[in-house]
Amino acid sequence: MSRHARAARRIAGRALLAIAVCGIGAPAASAGNACGMRLLLQLGWQVSETPEAQARIEGGTPCRRASLADAHAQGDLQLQVPRGFDATQREQLAVEVLQQPSSLCAYLFKLGDATRTATARLQENNGYRFSAVQMGWIGFGLGGAKAQGWQRFRSFGRGYAPVGSNAQAVETFYSGRVRSECGVGRQIAQLATQRELYGDALFDREFSAGELSIGTFLTLHNTQSILLGSSAGEFFADGKAVRTSAMGRQAFMGAPGFIAHVFDKKYLDDIHNQAENFVITDLSDAAAQALAEHGGFAHYDAVNRQIWELSQQMPGSAWRRFERLLHERDPMLRAAVPPEQQPLLARIDALLADPVYRELMLYVHPKGVQPLGYHIARLLDRNPRTPFSIDLALHNLHTTLYRRWLDAQLRACSHALTYTTNGDGTWNWA
Repeated sequence: MSRHARAARRIAGRALLAIAVCGIGAPAASAGNACGMRLLLQLGWQVSETPEAQARIEGGTPCRRASLADAHAQGDLQLQVPRGFDATQREQLAVEVLQQPSSLCAYLFKLGDATRTATARLQENNGYRFSAVQMGWIGFGLGGAKAQGWQRFRSFGRGYAPVGSNAQAVETFYSGRVRSECGVGRQIAQLATQRELYGDALFDREFSAGELSIGTFLTLHNTQSILLGSSAGEFFADGKAVRTSAMGRQAFMGAPGFIAHVFDKKYLDDIHNQAENFVITDLSDAAAQALAEHGGFAHYDAVNRQIWELSQQMPGSAWRRFERLLHERDPMLRAAVPPEQQPLLARIDALLADPVYRELMLYVHPKGVQPLGYHIARLLDRNPRTPFSIDLALHNLHTTLYRRWLDAQLRACSHALTYTTNGDGTWNWA
């Protein structure tokens, strides 16, 4: 095992413990209520009984698995409950198990599915178009925002919140005619993921309109936004994905981020492509292993620089030249590359053969879901005078939003017993 892999394994335990639900007390639950155990089953825990006096919790490492079925096949998410436990003891045990890092990973399987559903719906809507920032961040067409379920609270398209149904407001971006730049596209993908995760009824009930605000990132800081505002709660900061890589592939699901220019703005030729905002929809086991091996994105920033330096030695003017050469692999264009540039092309090909470039899948509005390598290639055409770097943005998927989802499921299970995480990891029982 390499030094990076050993370090990744050590970091994984610390990272998971740091972001898991913490500080949960275990007062007596209602004997007639089994919502905690039901939630474990909903998360994918396989629960059985044992004649032993002590419970056996075998969470395993589900964040490293491809799917819930794979996790089960590897023996993860196994809980044995003593046959002699009464209903109160079972619920106390459920509270304990919900603290386990593996419970968070089980939730991330659901989050990944929700992300892929949401981004597929957004990608399928040909009426959801790109808007340059000079035209306003968000536009709802001639019918106006209210006709499509949104209400403006800042000028120049810089801030909107749902009016009426939250689910119908998101539906506008699935099926209506609307435009935005890619930063708002990322926000919509994040909010649509929550809609898919909760279902329409709970999504409408659990979030206020202000919590689903969209607009410029600066605007969101002054709102109740669950993404960046007062309701965001506890952030997970991991820009170069060091801790996320150590946790395993499922930790990347739904995570927001951005690809940004490295050099000063004076080196930009296309300001509309100075950055790309994304959410991660999937990555392969090979890509996850490579990220863990290299300790996150910093290694790939260096590779991006190498690719850019090699591209500088390949002058040419064909339309979408590098996108067609490197991503589409246009046979006629590749054959037309001069003999003296063929070794350079081969070196770039070898760098882009890394599974992180081929199998780390990103949703970027309006390009839909594409691998990281596609974006690096197209940016060589759009802004050829600067390399680009990749970062994860601040997010609360593993912290506040996870706890809110748990709360919502428990409330949906039973109105007779209310026990919530108070949004901060401490539990309130009533």
